[in-house]
Amino acid sequence: MRVAVITRDARAYYQAVKTLKKYGISFHSLMPGDKIPFDVEVVLVDESTFKQIDFPVKILIKEDFIDELLAVLEGRERFNKVYIAIDPGERPGLSVIADNRVLEVRRLKGPKDVEPILELLEKYPGARIKIGHGAKRQRVLMLKALGQYLGYDYRLILVNESRTTPRVGDTESKGVQDIVASINIGLRHGREVSIRELLDLKEPTKREIDDIKRRSRELSGNITISSDLAREVALGNITLEEALERQRRKSKLGRQ
Repeated sequence: MRVAVITRDARAYYQAVKTLKKYGISFHSLMPGDKIPFDVEVVLVDESTFKQIDFPVKILIKEDFIDELLAVLEGRERFNKVYIAIDPGERPGLSVIADNRVLEVRRLKGPKDVEPILELLEKYPGARIKIGHGAKRQRVLMLKALGQYLGYDYRLILVNESRTTPRVGDTESKGVQDIVASINIGLRHGREVSIRELLDLKEPTKREIDDIKRRSRELSGNITISSDLAREVALGNITLEEALERQRRKSKLGRQ
């Protein structure tokens, strides 16, 4: 246990313990004057006992103390602005940008794979989400999944991602491109908007539906999804993979 809570203030103790348990951080409960165990790296104290405790790393128990505590425990600095930047697509690129520095990069499994984003929001309290304006269908799938957890009134930053995706050397290294694109998105300015506003979709055009049907053939090799399923994909209600699976089941039932 790397953390000790040292206070006689019941309110401060309750606030500290509630937050530490929420983040799964184990801790010692001590009173002022108690011997601090050897494994403790940081102590949490209330304002009245702050000066009484002789310890190298002290954090005052206040509303946003968890941000400072996590920074200490994870060896991070405290940053002014942290952005979780997303390049939407079939395998979205993801990066964490803090004060214009790249802290982490990832590549998600798919548009609905939002768990890593939620984990990063917990890891970096106060972080804002930036998302590229492209890949409308995949972006909608991701926003719908995020909206279920964060609420559809959650506000994020929409970024024009034109020319954010570079060509990596002489190859089409898609994974690297997606990650670099997310970094560029994180470094750009955008406009604040709610998830609800971004989900105000227009009816897909015939060209969009035909393109999705073509891509279904390319992905499956020999299956063309129906226009109705292609419309659901275009509206972001289902993924292309889910549409193909429904088409397979429908075809199988038709042969029975």
